[in-house]
This record gives sequence, structure tokens and C-alpha cells, in this order.
Amino acid sequence: MIPYSTQTIDTDDIKAVNRILKSNYLTSGPNVKKFEKMISKYTSSKYSLSFNSATSALHASCLALGLGKGDYFWTVPNSFVSSATCGLLCGAKVDFVDIDQNSNNISIKSLKEKLFKAKKNNLLPKVIIPVHLTGLPCQQDEIWKLSKEFNFKILEDASHAFGSSYKKNIMGNCRWSDVTVFSFHPVKIFTTAEGGAITTNNKKFFKKMSIIRDNGLERNQKNFKSVSTKKWYYEHQTLGYNYRMNEIQAALGISQIKKLKNLQIKRKKIANIYNKVFAGNSKIELPLFEKKYVSSLHLYVIKIKKKRDNILVSLRKKGIYTNVHYLPIHLQPFFKKLGFKTNQFPNSEKYGREALSIPIYPNLNTKDQNKVIKEIKKLI
Repeated sequence: MIPYSTQTIDTDDIKAVNRILKSNYLTSGPNVKKFEKMISKYTSSKYSLSFNSATSALHASCLALGLGKGDYFWTVPNSFVSSATCGLLCGAKVDFVDIDQNSNNISIKSLKEKLFKAKKNNLLPKVIIPVHLTGLPCQQDEIWKLSKEFNFKILEDASHAFGSSYKKNIMGNCRWSDVTVFSFHPVKIFTTAEGGAITTNNKKFFKKMSIIRDNGLERNQKNFKSVSTKKWYYEHQTLGYNYRMNEIQAALGISQIKKLKNLQIKRKKIANIYNKVFAGNSKIELPLFEKKYVSSLHLYVIKIKKKRDNILVSLRKKGIYTNVHYLPIHLQPFFKKLGFKTNQFPNSEKYGREALSIPIYPNLNTKDQNKVIKEIKKLI
């Protein structure tokens, strides 16, 4: 089976993990801190914090941004469910903004309209979570301008977008957001097996997330509520979670991030071949490629206007595993219970019927890519 994506592991990665297994630290230790510094350096952000998953990072970010009972947060329907559940876990209420049919990211036009309506009804969101789908950046500068007018925080879900940039701004520098979240799941740009991270330029948010991630523990004497000079003393100052990354994950991440440029080159080469062979086909809509956007190319999603499901099934029978990223969140059973209905977000629903993620990963060889192209052309 040719997968839609998979991890790229080499002998250096295996050696890095083996070294940790023979070391004194397995849980969070010096490699975690080193990995976090590498992320900050790469993204040009002041602070970085690693997590055991991007889902954990999203939840901790929502808590740090003060999202809670009685608050609203908005995201898009065409994402992994964590983009919507992260705020629900804080007790807040979720709503969605439809997407732009060209970029498949949050529609700035729809966002503006929804914000003006919400202001009239006193239902403005406290946090907006734009999702950089497939690695293609959202129009963050436009969202930032709106945040100043309507007073909301911006939490970028950049799970797909490590290495992406918009208008020469690297994803994660937080020029146009309060916090950015990344994922290092095996199918992402590089992997820590499971894992995620946040970047921010706000020291207050960074400190809050540090404590939330570590079971609500405060170990810095300067921040104690009680006076103590005992070196072993610590305080539980808030409700927290065990969201920490371990040394094994961090060591793999350190090894992988060193190869990021080469991994990106390979993805771009594969995408360029797809762009060339499918160009001009009226039955296929290709991803957006413009100079102001640099995508990490985590996914290569084509939109098939007719019989997408039949083509997906037929490809699997031929040994080609394509997938749908994503079915609309608001039409999932849990969210229907919250009152969401069909036809509420028509662009996202149309996307869910047409989107098809076709194989793209650094080790996809020419023979397998040619097979993918041949079978797709034949079926269409």
C-alpha cells in the first residue's frame, strides 16, 4: 500500500533515540530544553514550550489565554477535531467561520461579517483559532487587524505548517498572533513520534503554559505564595496536566529538525510533479500556490468535483491509500448535539465532499508517484 503520508526515519534518528535509552534521563530533561531552543531559533520567537501532542498544546494555550465558561471561541470546520475541542475542554462555547473556496483556509470576508453581527449581539469571541490547512498559511495580517478592532486573541493552529511562511514571515514568529501551535505527529513535516509545541512572544502566556503543562507545579522560589528556602520545596498553584514531552521524543525531534531543509526540498519536488501533470485538468482543482505563501506541503489536497468517494475507494483497491482531510467538524454527531446543522457552512461542506489527500512524503519514490498519477488520471 502506498500511504498518503508516513514518517521518514534514518539511522541518525535511531542512534539519537538509542543514546537516550542508555542515558540517565527518559522523562523531561536536557534534550527537551535543547529542542525547545531549536524551535525558538528556527521560528524567531522569544519562547517555545514542548508538549506530548499538539492537542495538549492547544488546550494549554486556550487556558493560558483565559478562555473559560461563558466565553466564545471560533475556528473553521475543515480541520482535525482538536481545533474545536481544545476550547470546549475549558468550558467555552465553540462557533465556526466558513472557509475561502480558493485557499481552503478561513475566509476573511466571512470572518468580518460574522464579527460585525456578533458585536451587535454582544457575542464576540475571546479567541479565534485560524488553521493553516495542509501547511498553507492563513492571511494572518488581516486577522490581526480585526483582532485589534474586535478585541480577540489569536491562537494559530499551525499543526500542518512548521516551515511555512507568509509574506516572508516564518510560521511561529507570532508577529500576527498571541500563540502558535505545531504538531510533530509521524505524518507531519518532521516527527517526535507524538508531540507538539507552542511558540509565543508573551512571557505571561509562556509562564502560564509552563505550569499548566507540569501538573500545575511552581518550582521557582520567586513565585511561591509561601516563604521557603528549602531547595526541595514546590507548590501546586493551579489545576494542571501532565502534558510534558519526554527525552526520547525530544532526541528524535533534534535529529529530525536538522534535516528539515532536505525534507522540504523533497516534498516540493513531489508537489511540482503533481502540479505539472494535473495542470489544465478541468475535473481536478489543484492547491493554491502564490508567491506570498510558502507552504510546508504537509498534505497535497486536490479537489475532485465529481464522484470523489468512488475514486478514493478505487484507489485503495489499487494499493494507493488516499484520505480526506477533513470531514466538516460541525456535522460530526457530537457537534450536531450542540445545535450545528447541514448547510450552515456551505464552503466547508463542499470542501468535505471534494477534497482528496494524495500521497506526499519525502521517501515517495518516482515509481510509486507515477503509479498514483496514472491511476488518478485513469479514474477521472
